[in-house]
Amino acid sequence: MNRVGDRLWVWGHLAGSQNEGWGLPRDSKNSPAEGADYLGVSNLLMVVTGGKPEPPFDDCAQEMRPLKRVVWSIIGDAGSTRNDTSPDLDAVIELSERFPNITGAIMDDFFHPPDETGSISRCTVEQLAEFRDRLHGAPRLLDLWAVLYTHDLGLPVKDYLDYCDVVTFWTWHARDLGLLEDSFARMEKVVPRRRKVLGCYMWDYGDHAEMPVELMKHQCGLGLKWLQQGRIEGMIFLASCICDLGLEAVEWTRKWIAEVGGQSV
Repeated sequence: MNRVGDRLWVWGHLAGSQNEGWGLPRDSKNSPAEGADYLGVSNLLMVVTGGKPEPPFDDCAQEMRPLKRVVWSIIGDAGSTRNDTSPDLDAVIELSERFPNITGAIMDDFFHPPDETGSISRCTVEQLAEFRDRLHGAPRLLDLWAVLYTHDLGLPVKDYLDYCDVVTFWTWHARDLGLLEDSFARMEKVVPRRRKVLGCYMWDYGDHAEMPVELMKHQCGLGLKWLQQGRIEGMIFLASCICDLGLEAVEWTRKWIAEVGGQSV
């Protein structure tokens, strides 16, 4: 994995998962694998959204066999409330035994503002320790990934993230990308020894609007620099289910990946 292209991922949801509620200009029909193919990316994170898909995941995983690496969610997006009480840990470990390209498990939308009990997360530190031990003890060692947003940095997240192998870092509002260098440096202080991957939105989900191409260039430029410096080990582009909409940020990203994918890191 010495090329930039080897370190790039697409964030995958089922086709049509974001057709409503995000202000997108038209409906998408792209599957996760089609989104990866369109961007020219060979690694994918498959994340449950709105509770879908449900285990068993074999039919979905079958479509992803050509991909090099797949990380599957054990806790889906915030709308996947079944994962609050029933993470898909068993299903993903069993799936990895049949699909050798599955290399890890991710927890999406993991942190939240303190609730009435003082909790800031969708499971406890003790549960995280169990998740990690189960994943590391699987027939093939699987990494535990987590999502961390810039707005989570004010929460006491360190004890949780110390149990994760990989932290993915996201800026929810495009208007905050001008502060990315500062927020990333803050994150590095919180989890100095975790492997890090930069999450890059191709749509401004925070404001339900187009991602300005200049801001797409900004986050990709920083990501490439940090890859070359060893500060991150990869970049993720979100999401597969907007790759067939002709969005300017998606089209620019596709060309950028083709241009830089062969560079050494």
